[in-house]
Amino acid sequence: MPMSKDGAIVRPVRGKNSPQLGDYAVMAASESDLHMLCSQMNLQKNRFIKLFMSRLYVDDRQENFTLVGPFIGAPYAAMILETLIVWGARKILFFGWCGAVSPDVKIGDIIIPTGAIIDEGTSRHYGKDNGSLVRPSDYISGSIKEALRENGLSFYEGLIWSTDAVYRETCERVKYYQNKDVLAVDMELSALFTAGSFREVEVGGVLVVSDEISTGKHVAGFSKQCFKKSRGDVCEAISSICLKKTI
Repeated sequence: MPMSKDGAIVRPVRGKNSPQLGDYAVMAASESDLHMLCSQMNLQKNRFIKLFMSRLYVDDRQENFTLVGPFIGAPYAAMILETLIVWGARKILFFGWCGAVSPDVKIGDIIIPTGAIIDEGTSRHYGKDNGSLVRPSDYISGSIKEALRENGLSFYEGLIWSTDAVYRETCERVKYYQNKDVLAVDMELSALFTAGSFREVEVGGVLVVSDEISTGKHVAGFSKQCFKKSRGDVCEAISSICLKKTI
């Protein structure tokens, strides 16, 4: 069936009170990272616009960038992305956490995705099949890599597996994706890359490894200092991008 951009019955809209956003937007998946970014960007945490179940912060000083979060999962992430686009955003950077699939990456490592393999249900509604590989914007990826390097941070580059079912990451599936040279698993990236390409906007991402499943056993790192430090480092890099208008 041909994929139409204009045939949807329900669409994101600009209401009379909707903000006119600038080009740049940051989507922060976790609540704690959203708070950290607010502090580093000098945004007031209690001054936000409600967007579904998330909070949207606009930089009133220069109308330079927008910050939105928290959220989880491909369908909800795509809803937020669609709304940001209708409200004016054209360059979107996603910041989230991931689980290590490759034994080469560990808790606290930073990953710049070069592509995401679709194992979620949202992307097929934007014209992509399950198992397809979708790519981020080279422009957005280049911006975050440059910012990380300027801050003296090392990172991995590679493929991500995006799934809807965090509790169905079996040993068989981990081995399958290891054979495809996948570094880590998340829940949003492939849908964001797919929807962004469909709407002809720039979307990229940066991830921090929060846990490991590469050995077939779950190793949680949410309370580890290396994980917390890397998240803080990435937030600093993202803040420098936004405040310098270099996304």
